[in-house]
Amino acid sequence: MRKFSSSASRGKSSSNRSSSSKSPNKKARILSRREVYRGPAFSVTTDHVLEPSGIRARRDIVHHTGSIVVLAIDESRKEPQILFERQYRHAAQRYLWELPAGRIDKGEKELAAAKRELLEETGYSASRWKRIIRFWASPGFVAEAMSIYLAQNLRAGEAQPEADEAIHVHFIPLSKAVGMVMNQTIRDAKTISGVLWLAQTRNSRKGKK
Repeated sequence: MRKFSSSASRGKSSSNRSSSSKSPNKKARILSRREVYRGPAFSVTTDHVLEPSGIRARRDIVHHTGSIVVLAIDESRKEPQILFERQYRHAAQRYLWELPAGRIDKGEKELAAAKRELLEETGYSASRWKRIIRFWASPGFVAEAMSIYLAQNLRAGEAQPEADEAIHVHFIPLSKAVGMVMNQTIRDAKTISGVLWLAQTRNSRKGKK
């Protein structure tokens, strides 16, 4: 009997890979699934699957309800100021510069989660919202989709952080934020995506004038 293995795809020919590209919306067939962990934020399963390419493999998957990210900007000055958070992240073993973000609660709408997280973590609310990017955080093993929302027309208020959150809020000009991305001061992927999206969008608008 053939063993399931995540490395099963290594010996496959390019014909298998090309055949799967002909039906990009086809999903894997789950042959078996076993939950190995369940916590308050996510669960983990071990799946044995038959993938669209014909590959049989074991896939360990982190299941997550999804997250939102808030690119909140103050446009009252000539250059937009981005609202950042500075907080310690144990998994990274360091303090990180990040955009406000958080998990979508079960049954909660994305936009409602974005508004809630911005208010809870920073005390700010916004009157204009737009989803600008949706992506997979780490699709090799994490089933977590992230959506970045642009928040404009900000109003200050009182933050309501969780008991285990120690968040410091800062406004940083866009040009300085781009520099922080390029010199690796900002090392959080979702934050890099949001900062570079804003920079590219503004550069494109300038080019059309």
